[in-house]
Amino acid sequence: MVSRSPRMTVLIPVLGDQLSPDLSALRGADPADGVVLMMEVADETRYVRHHKTKLVYILSAMRHHAAALRAAGWQVDYVRLDDPDNCGSFTGEVARAVARHGPDRIVVTEAGEWRVAAMLDSWETLFGLPVEIHPDTRFVCSHAEFADWAEDRASLTMEFFYRQMRQKTGLLMNGRKPEGDRWNFDKENRKPAQADLLMPRPLAFPSDAVTQEVIALVEARFGNHPGSLAGFYYAVTAADAERQAAHFLAHALPRFGDFEDAMLAGERFLWHSILSPYINSGLLDPLDLCRRAEAEYRAGRAPLNSVEGYIRQIIGWREFMRGIYWREGPDYVDRNHLDHRRALPGWYWTGETDMRCLAESLGQTLATAHAHHIQRLMVIGNFALLIGADPKQVHQWYLEVYLDAYEWVELPNTLGMSQFGDGGLVGSKPYVSSGAYINRMSDYCRGCRYDVGKRTGEDACPYNALYWDFLVRHRDRLGDNRRLAMPYRSWDRMAAEEQAATRAQAQAFLAQLDASGSAEAY
Repeated sequence: MVSRSPRMTVLIPVLGDQLSPDLSALRGADPADGVVLMMEVADETRYVRHHKTKLVYILSAMRHHAAALRAAGWQVDYVRLDDPDNCGSFTGEVARAVARHGPDRIVVTEAGEWRVAAMLDSWETLFGLPVEIHPDTRFVCSHAEFADWAEDRASLTMEFFYRQMRQKTGLLMNGRKPEGDRWNFDKENRKPAQADLLMPRPLAFPSDAVTQEVIALVEARFGNHPGSLAGFYYAVTAADAERQAAHFLAHALPRFGDFEDAMLAGERFLWHSILSPYINSGLLDPLDLCRRAEAEYRAGRAPLNSVEGYIRQIIGWREFMRGIYWREGPDYVDRNHLDHRRALPGWYWTGETDMRCLAESLGQTLATAHAHHIQRLMVIGNFALLIGADPKQVHQWYLEVYLDAYEWVELPNTLGMSQFGDGGLVGSKPYVSSGAYINRMSDYCRGCRYDVGKRTGEDACPYNALYWDFLVRHRDRLGDNRRLAMPYRSWDRMAAEEQAATRAQAQAFLAQLDASGSAEAY
């Protein structure tokens, strides 16, 4: 009689941003031996006050993904948020699962954030089991590869990193040369848009019974969190996310590039993809999307500037942000190069302001948990930077309200690029502007109670005086920045009386802002 070895049990925790069927922790594992553990825990729902839509999306997508794994033959141990024995933390739930299943080892894909990575690193000691932490192969650039690229560089310029990623992937390459003999077509992607009845609309997905159950749970438990759940329409399955991707590639990608930076009142999406939530949670594969976008160009269905601009956002900025996050370490969040300390105004949580650009951008953010990159950077972030808002609080706000916000991608974008909190590591200059930029790229200034053409006076656009006041306040830090040489020369040419009036206008507005109340009430 031949004796058989006892079957080995592998516990495979799958986190809420790892909803990919080919996750590295699942590769090579036998469904007959593996137990997939998925956990909805209080710690993850409350470490910031997540937008209600974000909570519904993540929890519903997790439940649907668990069903897909079961259908693929996996044993899934799923812990719901309202399970009476749920202890509220990843580590606590892994401990309970170890007691239930008696695994021989734990296999997990690396975490996306520092605080979760620290938990994973502690498990081997805590549970006395081997813990295999696999790299996250959903990214083009590994941590080691980014560290090698960044080593000994005087500055970390995304453009040069992006070119390396293009060469590595072969995307939009013609041999060793970039397609069109240029790496970057950003100058072609700055056209203002006009209302267009033929503008594509992203698909809307009705809530099934699973999502409706999650909506009720979120309303009951997180009623004081920001945002609204009226008309929740996001995809929560890989199949529906794929339908949204196909819709974007066919209908919006051809004009995405031209109007990538445009803003229109009442138009929440324009020609943007609305795919980043699905990419960042794992429902869509980013490199696959890039290859399909390239195929649209090769087939003559989308122009090069649109396809290059879209690919740059994914293998350029997205990968670069991840590299910066992990290279700089967990104390990156505390950097405050400009020593900004002002609290965000409370109306960042309500959208109730007379500044139409902010009312539009904040309003759609609170309604849908979405705003595109120029709204985030040059309206919302620009204003926060001009008033001297604390970058850590700004970071927390962005992390709370956006559906696609995970700290590894949101923190460098917000604290680094938007708020210049890292002193120029991510962006070579602060992204500040007067109202003129917003007026050029949008129709927000029409009908606003403030006059974008005025710098001083009761009806002057607040961005205008704040812009100049910001530059003067920080001249000791920014005066030598060659990209700001022209505005500083313009300031120096102003008459002393005009300078004084401009700064007085800014200070009066800031005093009024401080008197209006901060975020603490919300």
